[in-house]
Amino acid sequence: MKTTPRVIVIGAGVGGLAAALMTAARGCDTLVLEAAEGPGGKLSELDFDGRKIGVGPTVFTMRDVFEDLFASAGVALGDVLKLKRAGRLARHAWADGSRLDLYDDVDANVAAIGEFAGARAARGYREFAARSARICNTLDKSFMRASRPNMVSLAARVGFLNLRELAAITPFETLWRALGGHFEDARLRQLFARYATYCGSSPFAAPATLMLVAHVEREGVWYVEGGMRRLADALVTVAESRGARFRFHSPVARLVVEGGRVRGVVTQDGERLEADAVVFNGDVSALGASLLGEAAQAAAAPTPPAGRSLSAITFAGLAVAEGFPLIRHNVFFGGGYAQEFEAIFRRGQLPAEPTVYVCASDREDESEDGREPQRLFCLVNAPAEGARSLGAEEIETCKRAATDLMRRSGLTLDWTAMRTTTPADFAARFPATGGALYGPATHGWRASFLRAGSRSKLPGLYLAGGSSHPGPGVPMAALSGRQAALSLMQDLASTRRLFPAAMPGGTSMRSATTGATD
Repeated sequence: MKTTPRVIVIGAGVGGLAAALMTAARGCDTLVLEAAEGPGGKLSELDFDGRKIGVGPTVFTMRDVFEDLFASAGVALGDVLKLKRAGRLARHAWADGSRLDLYDDVDANVAAIGEFAGARAARGYREFAARSARICNTLDKSFMRASRPNMVSLAARVGFLNLRELAAITPFETLWRALGGHFEDARLRQLFARYATYCGSSPFAAPATLMLVAHVEREGVWYVEGGMRRLADALVTVAESRGARFRFHSPVARLVVEGGRVRGVVTQDGERLEADAVVFNGDVSALGASLLGEAAQAAAAPTPPAGRSLSAITFAGLAVAEGFPLIRHNVFFGGGYAQEFEAIFRRGQLPAEPTVYVCASDREDESEDGREPQRLFCLVNAPAEGARSLGAEEIETCKRAATDLMRRSGLTLDWTAMRTTTPADFAARFPATGGALYGPATHGWRASFLRAGSRSKLPGLYLAGGSSHPGPGVPMAALSGRQAALSLMQDLASTRRLFPAAMPGGTSMRSATTGATD
């Protein structure tokens, strides 16, 4: 006799939304509890007199992850999101006046880099592109889209007879050092080393495996009509259409643990809600810090302050931009890249000359002239809070340094409205993180295997989000939610006749979770 399993999802970030959509589509009685006023987690927006500016993740990649996710609920991605592929991925600039655009095409990049730094650099890029593609193809199904492996199970998935491919992911060499084998030009090494910051890490400590991000971007970056927050809205809409229920302004006070497993939650209002399984879509450090009750402390260990990933200082608003042809994604580099990460990770300080990312929401592939204020989101890397918080004067000094770097690179900004967000603000929004935006830093070859898996140490509790496997970033968070849903449904189905044999779309539960170790 089949029964309807009750699933509670704590947190409506992308990971939690993915888990909610999948469990609801499979017939679970799914309830999402979110402390904030709306969904999205880090996919947040600010409103400036009706003009909304995304102040979270700005890049939509790995489109097929979301195509598959929505298809699991019987919905086509194109029916719920309007996407336009970017041909020009980003514009990069240095204070010496040099500029380089990257494209979604290897040959176009070879030509651009050849003009920028010469034929040898162009050959180095072609070799780098092939290497990043090889790493990505090796790890895509065996690591990113699968349950968390260990080294042995990863080797088994790749194939013991194909260990050359596993060795080619270069886990024991740092990204910075590996890039030196492809690029003599310090600017190019700096540009491609920036991919380590996509998971909140230093290129001087992160493994060369992160080269795969370059290939992911070449496979496609899309502009989301209306901004990235529309992705969260679409996930909610589809999940609700399959029966999921959402409660906002509903923080959870603690997990209910009885008989050695999670049985539900108690809200801050004191309401007890029963569940057969709970998905926690938040930083796993919150569990180890007992923020969901002492009984939940055993579920996962907190990330020590020294192991936290990057935080950020952001300033967003409306500004008139002159002197530099902004496109959607722009990066301004200073001269001291090693000093930037030394300051952040070794000394817990803001860098004297930070790298600045600028997202111009009103631009796409081509720049436009004009004196009208445009929507801008600027971000500089910052340390997560550890032994101390950053002072207001330090933050203002950092903003002035960022503004000065952009000015020396050709861009002047006249702000008509601006709001600043600091590591302390992120720490308040995301408990137990200290403001770290990407969970634990990916430093050293073991980091990816130490990340929490979808199954916590506490039966009945499952984990999703950027602090759990496969890691940070919007598509990775979605994959974590997918894995949490698959794990809990597999576990419930093994004890009770709850589910049919196949997922929507024809993927069997067994084949989807083969090799699960978490």
